[in-house]
Amino acid sequence: MKQASLQIEPLRGVLFDAAKAGPLESLIAPPYDVISPAERAALAARSPHNVVRLVLPEGEGDARYANAARQYRDWRASGVLRQDAQPALYRYQQEFAADGRDHTRTGFIGRVRLRRFDEGVVVPHERTLAAPRQDRLKLTRACGAWFSQVFALYSDPSNAAEAAFAEVATRPPELEARTPDGAIHRLWRVTDAEMQRRVAAALSDKRAYIADGHHRYETMLALREELATEGAQYGPIFLCRMEDPGLLVLPTHRVVHSLPSFDLPRVLRAAAELFTVEEQEPAGAAQVRAQLARRGEGAPTLALASGGKVFLLSLRSDLDLAGALPGPAVLRHLDVTILHALVLERILGIDRAAQEKQVNLRYVKDLGQALREAGEPGVQAAFLLNPTRVADLKSVADAGEVMPQKSTYFFPKLASGLVVQPLD
Repeated sequence: MKQASLQIEPLRGVLFDAAKAGPLESLIAPPYDVISPAERAALAARSPHNVVRLVLPEGEGDARYANAARQYRDWRASGVLRQDAQPALYRYQQEFAADGRDHTRTGFIGRVRLRRFDEGVVVPHERTLAAPRQDRLKLTRACGAWFSQVFALYSDPSNAAEAAFAEVATRPPELEARTPDGAIHRLWRVTDAEMQRRVAAALSDKRAYIADGHHRYETMLALREELATEGAQYGPIFLCRMEDPGLLVLPTHRVVHSLPSFDLPRVLRAAAELFTVEEQEPAGAAQVRAQLARRGEGAPTLALASGGKVFLLSLRSDLDLAGALPGPAVLRHLDVTILHALVLERILGIDRAAQEKQVNLRYVKDLGQALREAGEPGVQAAFLLNPTRVADLKSVADAGEVMPQKSTYFFPKLASGLVVQPLD
């Protein structure tokens, strides 16, 4: 049986019209799942047309999805959002600062023919959560449009796909905006059919590894089966080369709370059977991050913060983890899989079902915030991680396995509302 290919096509995107909607920086927003209530209010205050009104609509229960659909139709009818006349690939570049350095991440937005995960063309690297899948399904069904893309990676050491975009770099961007986080977003329309074909041909034998947006992709698959229309066979995707020097992955930390039986001495005794446990001198976020990185070079290492104390847990080299972590060897060397299997599940009793429902567990991006939360009432511990490497993500996906939810945090996030793809 012939292997299915990665099929990338241009799309007629729906974009904000600055003449009607105002400056782009007041209109775009981060993805829905990283926006706090306070941040939503701030984004909505920036413009009556900020896309947060669509991706996180107001209203009680399912009425909020109808509100979003009505708002989207109004913006289309009034010209606030306009569909491009020509199909395009959209060259998308983000310039940002992190870790005291400037970075530039470059890729492009198109549409991808949807494939089931078992076809091995578009592959996941982590498990998902139930609630976001249902939420995105209801929103997209009501609006008939995708307001953001799945972020996926592909490996291309020869740089063939990127070479097809060489001409784009010689002209200024058609859209540019600086968002409150300091990132600069630039967009070019690539309407030349020959250039589009060269990009598609260079990617046809590649595999797309979902970096961010697993819930959105699973929702796309569900809608494809539900609608069975030609438009529903495709979903919006942002593709970035794994070898891109601006590709940055950060960790997501775990905060454990409201466990009635948590006892720190008992947890440390159990951990000592699996890890070398070393208590650290009181330190701030920068010092803990540096200690984690240093120890992580020699062995998978976690930090446990609890009761005003911080402990480094480095996996013992004499352990045989094949029983506790069955499957490919790469899973037995990843901080995040070790944390979930050996600590959260075995020692603390937070099983996979509870993890998916986020019972006794929440996810925190900022290490300093996780340290602070470790001292809050009701919180038993914060587990701090080193970032997952892109090479490990690829190895896990190639082996047909997945890591726990929130194993990676690709920074910065893509902007929602930059290019909208209608389902029709």
